[in-house]
Amino acid sequence: MTAHLSDGASNSSGNADWTGVSLQDLPKSNVFTTNLPPDPEFKTPAESHNAPREDLGPRMVKGALYTFVRPEETPEPELLGISQAAMRDIGLRSGVETTPDFKSLVAGNKIYWDPSTKEGVYPWAQCYGGYQFGSWAGQLGDGRAISLFEATNPNTETRYEIQLKGAGRTPYSRFADGKAVLRSSIREFIVSEALNALHIPTTRALSLTLAPNSRVRRERIEPGAIVARFAQSWLRIGTFDLLRARGDRKLIRTLATYVAENVYSGWTALPSILAEPASATSPSTRNPSRDVPPEKIEGEAPGEENRFVRLYREIVRRNALTVAYWQAYGFTNGVLNTDNTSLLGLSLDFGPFAFIDNFDPSYTPNHDDHALRYSYRNQPSIIWWNLVRLGESFGELLGAGAKVDDEQFVNEGVSKDFAPELIKRAETIIERTGEEYKAVFLAEYTRLMRKRLGLVSEDAQDFDQLFSAALDTMEALELDFNHFFRRLSDVRVSDLETEDQRKSIAGKFFHAEGVTGLGNNEDAAKSRIAAWLERWRRRVQQDWGDDGDEKREAEMKKVNPKFIPRSWVLDELIQRVEHGKERKVIAQVMEMALNPFNDEWVTGDRQQEERFCGDVPRQNRQMMCSCSS
Repeated sequence: MTAHLSDGASNSSGNADWTGVSLQDLPKSNVFTTNLPPDPEFKTPAESHNAPREDLGPRMVKGALYTFVRPEETPEPELLGISQAAMRDIGLRSGVETTPDFKSLVAGNKIYWDPSTKEGVYPWAQCYGGYQFGSWAGQLGDGRAISLFEATNPNTETRYEIQLKGAGRTPYSRFADGKAVLRSSIREFIVSEALNALHIPTTRALSLTLAPNSRVRRERIEPGAIVARFAQSWLRIGTFDLLRARGDRKLIRTLATYVAENVYSGWTALPSILAEPASATSPSTRNPSRDVPPEKIEGEAPGEENRFVRLYREIVRRNALTVAYWQAYGFTNGVLNTDNTSLLGLSLDFGPFAFIDNFDPSYTPNHDDHALRYSYRNQPSIIWWNLVRLGESFGELLGAGAKVDDEQFVNEGVSKDFAPELIKRAETIIERTGEEYKAVFLAEYTRLMRKRLGLVSEDAQDFDQLFSAALDTMEALELDFNHFFRRLSDVRVSDLETEDQRKSIAGKFFHAEGVTGLGNNEDAAKSRIAAWLERWRRRVQQDWGDDGDEKREAEMKKVNPKFIPRSWVLDELIQRVEHGKERKVIAQVMEMALNPFNDEWVTGDRQQEERFCGDVPRQNRQMMCSCSS
C-alpha cells in the first residue's frame, strides 16, 4: 500500500465518527524492509535477534539500506506525555495510551515479532550518510533511532513508520551511546506536534517516556528519555548521498523506484513538465498537471524529462513548500545537513531549533554555527544546496533521458560516447529545477504572508510595500516576529484613519519595556509603524471594504498563532520536569501546542497560558543551544 501524504495538518479525512482501534488491531507492515536490501551481515531478523548485541556494531554497513536491530530494554519507564492528535492520526483510540502494551511499546520493551515462529515485524535502523556544514561526513545512519513497524490508519489508509528515538545503540551509533537526553526529547516531543498544528509539514511525536535509570553523559550527566515518533517516511537526501559516494548506481535506482512507488503515491502522482518557464505567478508552476505514464518522455532536447526527473522535481517542490512555511512562521531548524533534509519535504530531526523572537534574519539557534550557515536568512538557499546534492546522486537517471531503461545503460552504465549528452541533459534539468524551486517557494511564501496579513487578493506591490517593509521595520525596531502578526489581527481599520490613531496603535507592537533597537526613539518608531499601517489599511479596505474587520480578524486568527513553543518556554518546561519533577505542565504545554490559534485553553492555569503567550523576557530572547542531545 502506498502512503498518502498530508500537508502537515492533522489528517482529518475519513469517517468523522470513527474512534480508532486498539494497539493490537492496528494494521502493521514492513514495506520498507520487504522491498529494500538488508545489512548483509544480518540478513534476517532471526540472525540479528540471536546475535550478541555488541556484534551488531557500530561498524560500516555496505550494500544495504538498513540493519535489523531491536531496541534496548528500558527498566521502570515512566510515560510522561502523549499527543492525542498523534493518537488520532495513527488510528489509535483514546485510552490505548493507558494500557501496559502501549507503555511497553513506546519504551522499547515490546516488539511485534515472535522469536519462536519468526512471524511479525522486526525493528530496523536506517543506513545513510550526509554533508554536515557543507563537508562530507561519510556513513551516519540511525545512531539512536529504531523503527518498530509501519502502521496504517484503517480510516484514512495513511501509513506511518513508527520509530523510537533514544532506544539504544545500532550499527550506526559510531562512538555514541544510542541514547537521548530528557532535555532534547521534551523539545522534539513538543515542536513536532506544534509544527503540525501550524500546518507545517513535519515528522510527528506520539509519546515521551522517561528512562529513570538511564544516566546519559553529554556536557553533564543527564536523565535519558525516548520519543516515539512517526512519519510517512524517514528517508532523507543523505540516504542517496551515501549510495553516490560509494558508487552504488544500482541501489540508487532501486531506492528511487521505491520512493516513487511506495513513499509517494506512484509514478503517475508526479508532476508533468511545466507548460511554461517556472514563475511564481504561473498556474502550471503552482499546480502542474500529473497522471503522466511512467514510460513517457516529456520535453525537447537537451532537457527531456523521464520519470526520474519527475520524481526529483516533486522532491524539490515539496521542500520548497516547507521552507516557505518556515520563513513565513519564523522557524529555524538550526542544522540543515543533508541527512536532516527529508525526501518528503518534512521538517526533520530537531536539534538546536527555534522560532524567531525579535526579527533578525541572521539569527541561528545553533551556537556552534559560527558562520551562520543555517541562519534564518540562509534556509532557502541551504535547502537548495542540499537538493543539488540529491540532483548529483540522481545525475545518471536524470541525464539518461529516453535511454533510462535501455538494457546497456541499466546493466553497464554510461558509455563514453553517451556521457557528454547525459551530463549536458542532467545539468540542464538541475538548473531548470532550481528555477522551479525558487518559483514554488516564492509563490507559497507570498500566499502565506498574504494570509498572515489578512489579504485576499493578489497585488504585485504587496511584496515590497507590505512584506519587505514589515520585515525591515521589525528588524530595525527589534519587534517580535510572531507577536506582530497576532497583534495585527486585532487592529480595526476604523482605528487607523488618522495619523494620531495609527501612532497610538503602533505602541501595541513594542516590547513591554518600550522601544528597543540601536538609535531608536519612541516617536520615530511609532511614525515608521504608522506609515506601514496606512499602506496596510488601504490594502485591507481594497479586499474587505470598510466593514469587514470582524471577518478579517477571524481569518487572521486562523493563521496567526497566539502560542508557539518558544525557546524560553521549552527551557522552563525542561527545568520544571527535570529538576522540579513536575508532570502536569507537559500536558498543559502540549494542549497549547496542539491548538496554537486559540485565544485560551483548558489547561487550568490561565495565568500561565498568558505568560507563555506574552512578551518574551528580555534576557531570554534569541536563545541558542547546542547540537548535543
